[in-house]
Amino acid sequence: MTHTEKHPADLTGVPETALMTLQVRASEARRPDSLIDDPMAIHLVDSLDVDFAKFGFTRRQDMALRALAFDKQTRRYLRDHPKATVVALAEGMQTSFYRLDADTPQNAHIGHDFRWVSIDFPPTIELRRALLPASDRVQLIAQSALDFSWMDRVADAGGVDSAGAGEGVFITAEGLLMYLQPDEAMALITECAARFPGGRMMFDLPPSAFAPLARRGMRTSRRYRVPPMPFTLTVAEAADLVNTVPGVRAVHDIPAERARGRLINALLWTMQRVQVLDPLRPTMTLLEFG
Repeated sequence: MTHTEKHPADLTGVPETALMTLQVRASEARRPDSLIDDPMAIHLVDSLDVDFAKFGFTRRQDMALRALAFDKQTRRYLRDHPKATVVALAEGMQTSFYRLDADTPQNAHIGHDFRWVSIDFPPTIELRRALLPASDRVQLIAQSALDFSWMDRVADAGGVDSAGAGEGVFITAEGLLMYLQPDEAMALITECAARFPGGRMMFDLPPSAFAPLARRGMRTSRRYRVPPMPFTLTVAEAADLVNTVPGVRAVHDIPAERARGRLINALLWTMQRVQVLDPLRPTMTLLEFG
């Protein structure tokens, strides 16, 4: 493939949402006042033969803010566990590894010893293999996150064993759990807590007030509808995972990163601190396993 040719992306259903979130993040990264430095996202958009216009309005901040929040929590774990394994479940077209591995002041204290495991369906993994730079620290696993055999591979590679030993594991489920059935999502959380003591897991969910609409699938344009999102948790239900899931020793409600614009920052600040508004905000939850 020459530099002028573009790669087709034959993704449908939930995997196709990765293209929409990629376009939103790359659009933000192109701005001169961008919130996120993500040259690899721009590279992917420029390398793909995709009708991105069908996804509708993509000049928005939300996906960049979400990525920054995941980066911050991953970075914090890696500072204490520099040789840890980061497991990115249903990673899609995320480019988190390349942001965290870049030589920037933010990354100065995490080094380049952490490992990365990207798990997704075969068509998505094929795209990642074709378009993203290879690294001997990145392992691509072409399977569903609900096929728990990936846990054996992570543990065998030096993550966290049944006694809590090892270099550590940080699991990200960015944009994943909402698309699972409730029993599937809870089974994934429960199994991760059981298998990776000492590790952490971070996930996000849409506002619980919008659950009835999300379960039907929301339209972003006349040509595209986001797949149904069957799983949601209220802020209180997420906090209660410490009592309902064995192995979860702490739950953190992660606030949104600072946005661009006074009004939106004031809104985000208020929604994070006024409990009655909890159902109206997306949530990001960090679980500590013990």
